[in-house]
Amino acid sequence: MELFWYIVLMTMLAVYVILDGYDFGAGIIHLFFAKEEKDKKAITNAIGPFWDANEVWLIAAGGVLFFAFPTLYASSFSGFYLPLIMILWLLIFRAIGLELRGQIHNKMWEAIWDKAFGIASLLLALFFGVALGNVVRGVNLGNVVNGVSTQEAHYFFLPLWNPTFSPQAEQLGIIDWFTLLLGIIGVVALTIHGANWIIFKTNSGLNEKLKKVVFNLNIVMVVLVVISLLVWHVIEPKPFHNFLDKPWLFIFPIITFTGLFGLFKVKTFKKHGMGFLFSSLFLFGGLTSTVASIFPKVLPSTNTVNPDLTLYNMAAHGYGLGVGVYWFIIAIILVITYFTIQYRVFKGKMDDVGYGEH
Repeated sequence: MELFWYIVLMTMLAVYVILDGYDFGAGIIHLFFAKEEKDKKAITNAIGPFWDANEVWLIAAGGVLFFAFPTLYASSFSGFYLPLIMILWLLIFRAIGLELRGQIHNKMWEAIWDKAFGIASLLLALFFGVALGNVVRGVNLGNVVNGVSTQEAHYFFLPLWNPTFSPQAEQLGIIDWFTLLLGIIGVVALTIHGANWIIFKTNSGLNEKLKKVVFNLNIVMVVLVVISLLVWHVIEPKPFHNFLDKPWLFIFPIITFTGLFGLFKVKTFKKHGMGFLFSSLFLFGGLTSTVASIFPKVLPSTNTVNPDLTLYNMAAHGYGLGVGVYWFIIAIILVITYFTIQYRVFKGKMDDVGYGEH
């Protein structure tokens, strides 16, 4: 049952990254490329009917984490308390930026909320990439100092950064050069993803320009991915051992690179949704490849005193996990029904939706 709920949790997170990821990317495009009012409206129309529903996947994933892996939930929410609060505020400002902009037709008012929406989207993309970097790198479980554990084995706390900015320091920070690298990858990847969604859902005058943006950023993405794979050896001496032990796991890197290299054809796609499909493949493959590389760890320990947190030593009792399956079946049917209706109602181009107008 632990493996089942682990797959459910990772699937929810992957769906969240793909769905809310295009919202973040659209916000970044809005911040840097939407100079005219008609372009800004096209972007908000493209995501308006979807963004709040997409965020539910993050809440649902948190609920599954609390239910299936309560010790991991307690450990993570205390250890990552500071960045989680920052993410919460960014989510709030992103939401109110969308909702309040159209309340008053004043240039200063609109400019303030445009910036709130765009900057919050940019920082959220950065922080979620940094969060993935922290999971890959691991944390100082038990707050070990000079070889002695000063806290419980599953407890940790991280400041925003440490003085050395190193991912190999004994006292780690949330941000170091490795986690920042993954944060930058997150920003570039979601900018590409958001641009592809805008191309898919609108006839905006920005679309031709965005195809060039996607192509150019994809070159940057290839370079960043290669660098991240090389420096991974600094963090983990044998980062690919799971793939060598279980060759079928190579399906996930294949999905990643299929999406990555498919994006180089964005200028020639006849169907506007193809770019979004390939960026979705890249995000899904990248996340699942990362998860597969550290399996069964869910939060590695950077010291030798306390063991890694795994899906097996963090899981709830088997009885509770078994009972939860019945409720999960009911919930997933309702969710699939809701999203099917939503995406059918709002299929096609969204230029005339008029989201946020008052």
